[in-house]
Amino acid sequence: MRAIELINRPGVTVHPDTTITQAAERMEQAGVGCLAIVDSGSLVGVVTDRDLVRRAMARRLPADVRVDSVMTAPVISIQADADARSAFELFRTHAVRRVAVMRDREFLGMITVDDLLVVLSRELADIVRPVTAELLFAHHDSQVPVATAGSSQ
Repeated sequence: MRAIELINRPGVTVHPDTTITQAAERMEQAGVGCLAIVDSGSLVGVVTDRDLVRRAMARRLPADVRVDSVMTAPVISIQADADARSAFELFRTHAVRRVAVMRDREFLGMITVDDLLVVLSRELADIVRPVTAELLFAHHDSQVPVATAGSSQ
């Protein structure tokens, strides 16, 4: 599986001069918890709902503060064609909840910890299905006829 196949929804972007209020509204409209901050076609940062709460609201920043003042940069990213295991490694080594998926310098979307949990649960379900069937519907070997002396087969 490739990294791009782990994305469950398209990435949502805003410009660095977007206000924190506009960013929060955009997150609400798109149903996401993270926005990619893109400037002149380049990914320059990300802002999460948690960033807005901890870095803006908790500090009582004005509603018209630019989102790039509370964004996280640099962004942990992975190339779209990279193996999915590389994405798992990035999450493990950087202790992040989101990784940006890129094709060269173009932002394609985000892989989230939730996305990985969905993939893992599907794979576990695929593995457990035959085991469950065997437990529920005990597999019995078919009776093999016993050959008697002198019988020809």
